[in-house]
Amino acid sequence: MTAAAGARPSPVAISMDVFSSMEPLEQEWRALERDDYCSLHQSYDWCHAWVQTHNSPLAILRGQSGGRTVCILPLEISRRTIVRKASFIAAPFSNINTGLFDTAFRHSIGAETTRALRQQITSALTHHADLLHLSNIPLLWRNQRHPLAGLPAVENQNHAFQLPLFDDFQATIAQLNAKRRRKKFRNQQRKLNEHGGFDHIVAESTDEKTRLLALFFEQKAVRFADLGLPDVFHATETQAFFHHLQHSPREGQNAALELHAIRLKGDYSGKISAIAGLSRKGDHVICQFGSIDASLVPEASSGELLFWLMIERCCAQGARVFDFGIGDQSYKRGWCPVETVHHDIVLPITPIGHIAANAQRLLTRTKSVIKTNPRLYACLQKIRAKGIKPSQSNDTDD
Repeated sequence: MTAAAGARPSPVAISMDVFSSMEPLEQEWRALERDDYCSLHQSYDWCHAWVQTHNSPLAILRGQSGGRTVCILPLEISRRTIVRKASFIAAPFSNINTGLFDTAFRHSIGAETTRALRQQITSALTHHADLLHLSNIPLLWRNQRHPLAGLPAVENQNHAFQLPLFDDFQATIAQLNAKRRRKKFRNQQRKLNEHGGFDHIVAESTDEKTRLLALFFEQKAVRFADLGLPDVFHATETQAFFHHLQHSPREGQNAALELHAIRLKGDYSGKISAIAGLSRKGDHVICQFGSIDASLVPEASSGELLFWLMIERCCAQGARVFDFGIGDQSYKRGWCPVETVHHDIVLPITPIGHIAANAQRLLTRTKSVIKTNPRLYACLQKIRAKGIKPSQSNDTDD
């Protein structure tokens, strides 16, 4: 129950323990993730696919109060030089992170409970990590303040972009320049029809999903090479992670990964000109990735056409948010009237963690400065194109 307006929530007694594997928590985990507030990136299936394909040690925090589980923070430990960092599982490919919190507990959190959470998290991680770094958290999401908003945080260099959806697709695009959008869509259809037409397909069979995902990796590699950027999908374990995801069980409309594509007919019969991967949890749809084959009718902008068709389908299926994910790109601004600010929670655990926390905050702020300065950003891209290996990230502009 939400506290009455103006009332200060009573402090909640909480204890925290640590797990090195996911399986003992599965039942509690799946119960918490049913809350639509909680990001699908902290869902059991998403995290399990990553753990199955990566070897990082886990330090999963479970918070309990009054004998019931009220929160789970799915963390993995990475080491850089001498610093052990605890981050959300699969953070390099997460567009929005929330952790998992019981609904009533979320609404009961006040300043004293936040202090207790900080103390319990620090104590639980003392022998596992030097630094807690929880990235891409919207401190305000679905008109609710995040339960960890009171912890030390820095604004992330990347924002996320969303399109609110309505049952009526025409009402959805009315938020944009609808007349221009419709004209562009008709032109895209006409240009593809001049070559024999197209189909919007959604992969159903195991073979079709496997082939389409493999083709996405091929298309994306070519695209990155053309742009002089490193291929963040190149690693074998990264590709294995997405293959695991697409075979996760569906529950109603919910899907860990659903593959959409434009398949051409006529002159280019059977060729795939655009691919996108969508995830859905509740009424929230996230576009995880997309690719195009620039050699196939490039004047038709198949990638943009595919977005139109996917969004139209999501409206008909009752979704309420189409999330284009993190990273500021012109096509996202063209589709999205909503821009969401993300923050990183940076909490030192040990003395060396205090030094690492200051360095992490400085790094994040430096990235923000670079990304808002076109000359600096262009220079960085040239350096990266010469072969300096980046850290993995789902933001190809990061």
